[in-house]
Amino acid sequence: EDVDFAQESIAKIVLNCIRSAYSKMEAGSRLISINDLINLADFYKVSLDYLVGRVDNKEDHYSKK
Repeated sequence: EDVDFAQESIAKIVLNCIRSAYSKMEAGSRLISINDLINLADFYKVSLDYLVGRVDNKEDHYSKK
């Protein structure tokens, strides 16, 4: 939410899918794969826990190996 990218850009660059598919993932009407979650977390430089709402601080627990 802090990075200003359009859904279409994220869909194409990070997830290799079309905007409507990513929109459905965000809305919860389409399941997102673990690989896509990892790609999003890496792109935004946050942990998976932050991405899925398990922690509030995006700086906690992130480490890119």
